[in-house]
Amino acid sequence: MSRAAIIGGGVIGGGWAARFLLNGWDVAVFDPDPEAARKIGEVLDNARASLPAIYDRPLPPEGSLSFCDSIADAVTGADWVQESVSERLELKHRVYDEIAKSLSDGVFIASSTSGFKASDLAAKGALVVVVHPFNPVYLLPLLEISGAPGLCKKAAEVATSIGMHPLILKTEIDAFIGNRFQEAVWREALWMLKDGIATTEEIDDAIRMGFGLRWAQMGLFETYRIAGGEAGMKSYIEQFGPSLHWPWTKLTDVPDLDAALIARISDQSDAQSGHLTIRELERLRDDNLVAILRALRHSGSGAGGVVTTHETGLATGGEIDGLPVTLRRVVPVTWTDYNGHMNEAAYLELGTWATDGLMQLIGADAAYVASGKSFFTVDTRIRYLDEVHRGEALTVTTLVLEGAGKKMKLFHRVLKADGTICATIETLLLHTDLTTRRACAPEAPVAGALAHLAMAHADFPAEGAGGSVGHRS
Repeated sequence: MSRAAIIGGGVIGGGWAARFLLNGWDVAVFDPDPEAARKIGEVLDNARASLPAIYDRPLPPEGSLSFCDSIADAVTGADWVQESVSERLELKHRVYDEIAKSLSDGVFIASSTSGFKASDLAAKGALVVVVHPFNPVYLLPLLEISGAPGLCKKAAEVATSIGMHPLILKTEIDAFIGNRFQEAVWREALWMLKDGIATTEEIDDAIRMGFGLRWAQMGLFETYRIAGGEAGMKSYIEQFGPSLHWPWTKLTDVPDLDAALIARISDQSDAQSGHLTIRELERLRDDNLVAILRALRHSGSGAGGVVTTHETGLATGGEIDGLPVTLRRVVPVTWTDYNGHMNEAAYLELGTWATDGLMQLIGADAAYVASGKSFFTVDTRIRYLDEVHRGEALTVTTLVLEGAGKKMKLFHRVLKADGTICATIETLLLHTDLTTRRACAPEAPVAGALAHLAMAHADFPAEGAGGSVGHRS
């Protein structure tokens, strides 16, 4: 499957276009809005700077993007059709009739609806399944899927292939799972505003400074299990279950959204965030999500586990000018300083992972380390040759300067997308027995592979290697 049709290019449709495009799909968009190309272009700018930054391997080559004058043009030849039009059932039915005229055999309609059941969408005969994402679609992995079992299975396979987490609903319900939780929190928040208990900013602080961070990687029940202490969930329920009968919330009642309450919400929200444009808020949101997701991916918790699983299927390796590519990385915001430049610590981290890439090549991989042997860094010299900014794609090639006995001396070149060398990293490592913590000779297969690379690289130039601090030759 390689071509996606996006019908409706608003916030959600634009996010879908970015998600498919950056995973190598060709994307055709239909939206009658004359500003659709500009709006989706801005979404893509955000996505290109954020989605690749949560991975440590490069995403597939970007697909092609086209804007079509009709639904038929967009849908013809598509392997996947994503409908993201306004939440009006009669409008969706009219759009489905148009899509059906050009739909290829075996292709169904995936709807981004945030509330309608699949049976409502398919009431007039459309072959449709609910595939409900969360904004921004290009970063958040959850997809709530509902409909005919066969269609749900196919939708889940595509979702997984583009780095998303499919949640197939066992029972068809309005608003699905995620939106029902959000609706409950929203109703309680409206009452707190109505009753003057808290402002919009105070409510947001309660979420983002507290349980929101816990929910990001453990959800609800796992969080409460921990709250029960060593005795677990049973203890938690025994302690806090009775509170369900206390009049803590007003979830069974909803305040009227009258003019006064709407004005209060709007005024407080303006005071809270009005100093930032929507694009600035989006970039702030994306940068925060990248930082959270990169943190979660290292432990495999929550959404981080989805990233690492998807990453295992992404390409790695290759050569440039006869030297092995040991790392490809898009610079995440977490690697930048207040000037927006990649900071010194990030160069060292980059070199660390490039060294790890070389170790993989010679067989000093995770299994080798688990057996009790590895290489320890004893000296590193970094030369900073050009500025690097957030979102830039970097490639590292590695030259083996020395690979005999206990020593491994490497020379990493860090290349920008245009081939410019922006840094070099020279590092000396000693092979070490992890049990005795003393240097020792590598195992024969690793020693042989390292010596082979050292011999192959013997005649390669290494400009800048071997100098002292401040020496640039």
